Parts: sequence; C-alpha cells; structure tokens
Amino acid sequence: MVQTQVLGREPATGHCVLVTIEADVIVRVESTDATSDLWISAGLVDLQVNGYRGLDINGRDLGANTVSKLARALLETGVTCFAPTVITSPEKEILHRLGCIAQACADDPVAAACIPFVHLEGPHISPRDGFRGAHPLESVRPPSLSEFERWQAACNGLVGLVTLSPHFPGSEDYISALVERGVHVSLGHTDASHQQIEAAVRAGARLSTHLGNGIALQLDRHPNPIWTQLADDRLSSSFIADGHHLPAETLRAMVRAKGFNRCILVSDAVALAGMPPGRYRSAIGGRVALSADGRLTMEGTSTLAGAVVPLITCVGRAVQMTGRPLAEVLAMASRNPGRFVGNRGLLLPGERADLFRFHWCEQEDIATVKEVWLAGERMYQAG
Repeated sequence: MVQTQVLGREPATGHCVLVTIEADVIVRVESTDATSDLWISAGLVDLQVNGYRGLDINGRDLGANTVSKLARALLETGVTCFAPTVITSPEKEILHRLGCIAQACADDPVAAACIPFVHLEGPHISPRDGFRGAHPLESVRPPSLSEFERWQAACNGLVGLVTLSPHFPGSEDYISALVERGVHVSLGHTDASHQQIEAAVRAGARLSTHLGNGIALQLDRHPNPIWTQLADDRLSSSFIADGHHLPAETLRAMVRAKGFNRCILVSDAVALAGMPPGRYRSAIGGRVALSADGRLTMEGTSTLAGAVVPLITCVGRAVQMTGRPLAEVLAMASRNPGRFVGNRGLLLPGERADLFRFHWCEQEDIATVKEVWLAGERMYQAG
C-alpha cells in the first residue's frame, strides 16, 4: 500500500508531527524531531455555507455544476466538509436547490466527499423584523412534516440539519419527528419564549444557529432567547466570528459561558464572499451593500445580509477576539462541528484523511492555507 506522509506543527503543542496516510485513512500521527514552518490541522467543517466567490446556493440559476465548483473553491480555504445552506424561500425554489445539490453529489465524487448533508435555514422562522434577519417575509411559514418529506424526496434524503423558530404551534411534534428521522434541529431566527425553547430542547433540538444574530436589536433584559439558549448545556452554539456579526467582548463572553467544547464556528458565507466592495443584488437580502471593511448589509439599513469571509479567516479573528489558544479555536471549526457530521474534523489514526497545512502569522492572527488533502488526495497546493 502506497503511503503519504505529511509534516506539520501541531497547534496544541507547537511541536511537529508526521501524519501517515494510506489510501483515504490516517494510519499514524507521530511526534518527530523534523521541523517545519507550516502548521497542520484536521480539515475544517462548516455547517453554514450559502455560497462563495460568486457561487450561490440560493441563486435562481443554481445548477449541479455550481455546487461542484463551490466544493472545490472551499477546499482552497481548508474546508473539507460543508453543509450547503438553503434559506427561506417558496417551496418550489427549495425543491429545485435540493435537487441540484443531490445531483452534484451523485455525479461528482469531490462534492459527495465534501457534503454530508444540506442545511435548511428556514422557512420556519420568526416573521418579525430583526429576528427574521434578511430572510424574505413572504416565504416564512409554519413547519409542515409533509413539506419536509417533499424536501427529502427531492434530494434522496440529503436534508440533515434544519434551523427553525419553535414559536409555531406544533413545533415540538415537528422537531421530534425530524430527530426520529436522524435530522439535526437547530434553533435560530427565533423570538420564542423561554418555555417554547425549553420544549424544543426536550423534543431533541441540539444546536443554536449563529447565536446572537438573527435577533432583534432590542430585547427584554431577561428572559430572552439568547440567555435561554446560552444557559442550556444540551445546546451547542454556532457563532460567526467575522468581526462584524458579534463584538469581541460578546463572543468572548458567550464562548466562556457555553464552554468551548459546545462552541462551533461557522462562516455563514454568501456568494459575495471574496468579491470586491460595492452594491449588489443578492438572493439573501435583495439589494445589498458590501463595504470595504467586509460588512454586508441590506441596502439602506444596518441589517446584516450574511458574511463575506471563509471559515479560516473566522478562525484567525476568533483567536484575536476571544484570546483563546489557536488549538481550541481550530477545534471549534473542525472537531466540534464534526460531531454533527459523523465525527469529521479529527486528525487521529483511523479517521478519514481530511487535513490541511497552513502558515500562521501569530502577530496578526492570520492563517494562510498552503495545502489541502481530501480523503487522502491532495486537492490544493498554493503556488
């Protein structure tokens, strides 16, 4: 059996390790006296990707080829596993998008290797301004198990994560039904009461989607949806650490309260990620403005319309914002979300060989991806 060996500095200790790969599996991770300027990590796992570099999961012209191109573009950023995220839309549009993603996974081994499931963010969210974020009001609707079954029929059962607000009557039964089918349920874009959130967690919800965002600017001091979700140890929470969605002190306090093992970084990247500043028309938010500092808002408002940096950038910014060690923050972007996708994001013997090497600028907290392996095959090498 042909072996591949990859050398890099392990983030927890700073010492070098030699990773040996056979076929698509890591067989050994050994300390070594060899040296390298590059660091090594398990591949990143992003549970919320709407698009990147002009490739739009929620665009009207979506095709399977777009999904395949998106998988390859994300590999260049160290993401070896991601959940294409379909937002609140008319059912016909959702079914089309699901079909395109399923077709890409059927036709393209790279897309299939990168995509564990689809994330439906909505349409069962709060219709109220602020809580709804940039999602279109006219497409918000209550949960329907029959609609969910039509989603699954359109994509061969690929929907694996649903973000919803449990304020709708019948939410508890709906959540239980999805959990019984092996689907993860996350709470987000919600104005639900303390009691409704508690009932949702009892029914099986185990995630909070971009906690602290998708929520009104003004809330009751207590209780409110943030406190209830932050305090519940049954819920892991995802955060967008792009420097715009959460202030540094907020992210730092939330990570401290939740405990880093239950914290997940997501990019929430939209198709405008990687594009120059300007005014655009977007599937998320309609007319939007992208500022030079990377803040994307619905035109004429302060409402955020998604994020425009990849997950690897969020890793560096989270180190800066929270003061947590690089190894912990990388775990928030690999191991922790990996628990929800079959334990991906682990650099251990016996695990699939998804990994990347990167340069780490400690003075500026910036990680630059240099090489990426997907299932043991090198998919990207920086020029």
